[in-house]
Amino acid sequence: VQLVESGGGLVQPGGSLRLSCVASGVIFSSNRMGWFRRAPGKERELVATITGDTDTNYGDSVKGRFTIFRDNAKNTVYLQMNSLKPEDTAVYYCNAYGRSSTYVWGDYWGQGTQVTVSS
Repeated sequence: VQLVESGGGLVQPGGSLRLSCVASGVIFSSNRMGWFRRAPGKERELVATITGDTDTNYGDSVKGRFTIFRDNAKNTVYLQMNSLKPEDTAVYYCNAYGRSSTYVWGDYWGQGTQVTVSS
C-alpha cells in the first residue's frame, strides 16, 4: 500500500491550498479516506474523512473552511483548504482505512506533507 501526498507549501493567512493523495495497493472505492494533521507539540487530530462519495466528517476547527472529496477513477482524495489560518500549520497525513488489494484490512498512512501558514 502506498499513499503519496502532494500540494503542501507556504501560504499567507487567508489563502488557499489543495492537497492531493494518490493511493495504490488498496481497494480505493471501498476505503474510508481521510486527512489528519499534527502540529508541533500537539497530538494528531482529525481534519476530514470521506466514506463513499458523499459521507464526510470534519474536525470542528476546519468546518466551513475545508472540503474533502475524492475521484475514484484516479484513486485520489483531495483536501481543499480555504481561509487558512496560522493555526492550520502542521504536517498533513493522508489515511486509508479499509482493505488492501490483497484483502488485508488495515489503517494505512502516507508520509505527510508540510503546510505552513504565515505572513
